[in-house]
Amino acid sequence: MTDATNGTVGPGRGTSFESDGGDHVEHGWGKVADVFRANFEASGEVGAACSVYVGGRPVVNLWDGLADREANRPWRKNTVVQVASTTKGATAICAHMLAERGELDLDAPVARYWPEFAANGKEHIKVRWLLSHQAGLPLVDGPLTFEQACAWHPVIRALEAQPPLWRPGTEHLYHGMTYGFLVGEVVRRITGKSLGTFFAEEVAAPLGLSAWIGLPEEHEKRVSKLHFAAPFSLEELIAGMIKVTGLDADTVTQWIATIWAPGSVQMRANELGGALDNTSDYSLSRAWRAAEFPAANMIADARSLARMYAATVSDVDGVRLLNPATVERATAVQTDKTQMHGLPPGLNIPADRSFYMALGFWRACPMGPMTGPGSFGHAGSGGSVGFADPDAEVGFGYVPNLWNFRADDPRAAELIKAVRSCLG
Repeated sequence: MTDATNGTVGPGRGTSFESDGGDHVEHGWGKVADVFRANFEASGEVGAACSVYVGGRPVVNLWDGLADREANRPWRKNTVVQVASTTKGATAICAHMLAERGELDLDAPVARYWPEFAANGKEHIKVRWLLSHQAGLPLVDGPLTFEQACAWHPVIRALEAQPPLWRPGTEHLYHGMTYGFLVGEVVRRITGKSLGTFFAEEVAAPLGLSAWIGLPEEHEKRVSKLHFAAPFSLEELIAGMIKVTGLDADTVTQWIATIWAPGSVQMRANELGGALDNTSDYSLSRAWRAAEFPAANMIADARSLARMYAATVSDVDGVRLLNPATVERATAVQTDKTQMHGLPPGLNIPADRSFYMALGFWRACPMGPMTGPGSFGHAGSGGSVGFADPDAEVGFGYVPNLWNFRADDPRAAELIKAVRSCLG
């Protein structure tokens, strides 16, 4: 379908084309298609999709492979898949829409909107610290069951009762699961709508997205099955982190040995008080997809991610989600002056190599430079990525069903490199 030698589109070379599968690649964007196809050979891709918008219009929309390898079910235009923490970017967009409307003050205490949150020393926690993972609430003490987590309110009650693990605003650590409940409850208190409902009505519907936080049952048949890449060793993890961050081996080894040690706060953050201990109980279940976990369980396709992010930096068919001033505020880095919680004394890891976080969006690691210095977005465990570049007016989305947890997973990185090349 593409000429890998010169990166131009094969059929109808020099013009936009629609292949037999419905793929769309405009002239000048063949390099992205080349990399997308190459990923199936070089990285063992099972099924995947990639989409790029520029200036509010689509220039790339690709999909291929199998939605279910065992059943030999092809990945189709309407196939959707779980995108894990790529969900967090969508949740952040919802919060910033409220801020732009004047309904949410990011510097106000969370307790202004959610009075019960003030218990146990949390009365001064600012909304911005929820979005930037500085609130000191990366885990839930529990115990909670999976059913309680799906019901939302038991998690909220637990978070209300907990004291922060550190003085909020002075340290940061990835709030893997609690992020969605914390930001989502603020949105619910302001709007009277769950985060999933707000997203559906205010983001997905106006843009015509195939994206849900809380999947309606009628769309179950569209969901791709997840396939998991082979596990890798600690040595391979360290080597991958060295490659991605450019840090020396001793620094990376100490970092992983403390932050990601068995039983560490970061390792426990995804357990949600025991509710998510057993991934086989939830990650492939209808109950998980139907519930709202606004940090981790959005179901979407690549086109929807690209279109959503494009609408934060340009008009997309008359819809714009955020104005430039809001984007500038939302993308200001917050974690460059605070220490990562749990690091041993004396271990200095630059924020732009480890946790370069704005208000709900990554600005650099783990995705690298994206397409420009102003880029912002979020990646997900398993490999998915969505981001925007306000300078180039780019919206990008990539979703795979082969979940690869390697730090140096090349699939999205190579696609983004190709986008940069096509932009010139």
